[in-house]
Amino acid sequence: MTIASEAPGSAEYAAALQALDRRHLIHPHQNPTRTERNIFVRGKGSVVWDAADVPFIDGMAGGNWVVAVGHGRAELAEVAAAQAEKLEYFSLWREYSNEPAIRLGARLAELAPAGMSKIHFTSGGSDGTEAALKIARRYHFERGDTERTWIIGRQFGYHGTTLAGGSVSGMDDMHFGAGPTMPHVTKVSPPMVSHPEMFGGQDPTDFLLQELETEILRVGPEKIAAMIGEPVMGGGGVIVPPEDYWPRIRTLLSKYGILLIADEVITGFGRTGDWFASAHYSPDIIVTAKGISSGYAPLGAVLMRDEIGEVMVGNPEKFFFHGLTYSGHPVACALALTNLDIIERENILGQAKKIESWFTEGLDGIRNLPIVHDVRVHGAMVGIELTADPNTGEPMPFDRMVAIIDDLRGEHRVLARDYGPTLVVGPPLVLEQEQAAEISTAITDVLSRSIVR
Repeated sequence: MTIASEAPGSAEYAAALQALDRRHLIHPHQNPTRTERNIFVRGKGSVVWDAADVPFIDGMAGGNWVVAVGHGRAELAEVAAAQAEKLEYFSLWREYSNEPAIRLGARLAELAPAGMSKIHFTSGGSDGTEAALKIARRYHFERGDTERTWIIGRQFGYHGTTLAGGSVSGMDDMHFGAGPTMPHVTKVSPPMVSHPEMFGGQDPTDFLLQELETEILRVGPEKIAAMIGEPVMGGGGVIVPPEDYWPRIRTLLSKYGILLIADEVITGFGRTGDWFASAHYSPDIIVTAKGISSGYAPLGAVLMRDEIGEVMVGNPEKFFFHGLTYSGHPVACALALTNLDIIERENILGQAKKIESWFTEGLDGIRNLPIVHDVRVHGAMVGIELTADPNTGEPMPFDRMVAIIDDLRGEHRVLARDYGPTLVVGPPLVLEQEQAAEISTAITDVLSRSIVR
């Protein structure tokens, strides 16, 4: 069977693509027990069609929180074509530059929290984490604090799967078989307020602040460069911290001269209803990707306080020797500029707040199901934590989580993700109210039929 011999949109065409995929591609996060392939060939708004021409509601914005302004935007396709015809590529290395990168840098400086006008472009979120960690260490080094090499992460934090990004992430499985992780990394507990047993009867923020300060003093504050954390922990299952958590973390880190890196790869550019979810607690560095271009081209950007940026480029003898071939790619930057225009013009930030209200109401009925431990909705981020035993709180095992996701896709044509024991929804920010209702109805049906064993 070959692709050329089959009619596009047919079951045979889809099967041929699946066979080629299994033969040649190694997927990110690939699990050998999952041999099925869901191959999508086109999309419009919040709907995608697979290779057999079956439509699905995209509840995960391209599979992993990316497509903010929706699929199939002709305006963005035209921008990409026009820029590629004008100048498809030129490096940003050393003294070279290109117009779209310059314009995008200026635009990001306008949107960023005050005093963050220095921008370093990357190809995506993992690259951004790598850059941010090096920038934090280099900043202290240039100021004479040469021992500040330690990074504080959090359990269940997700900052990419590269060596350094994986090392500061709190998911041990990604380290298996890869040898030693990056040294000088320590991790503290996440703000999982749905699990009060973690905090020994204390206020969660009080407990977590005490734990963090104890760890700072154990390592030695003079040895710590930065702490990295997501405003809302997407990879951990939409873990929303108490309102006072990040402002108090910020104050504590400042007390010891430790930088704060906000990983906004998921939350940036509107997913929580703001351009940046971390703006209210003044991080030193912000890592972005995903929504910056809505996935129409690979792109990321690291924003930093002006002082940090000036330190990065201030040593004439040892310049900032870091960058990527595709940093500031002209086509990607041109797309990002138009993507940001769409977000602003169509009030996508306000749409994220509407999506929050639709899911809050639509999923209210599942809160009393014995299978449901917690329902968390924040902007266009939904996390439904499931349990195999409501009496013990035992997390839902992998095989049953997969069965639930498969049921949503197979019976309701709704795409969602399983993040550990949490069912996660993060749709395009152009999701319509009727589509949100369909997703909520599908989830309610599937979970209601999932019997606790």
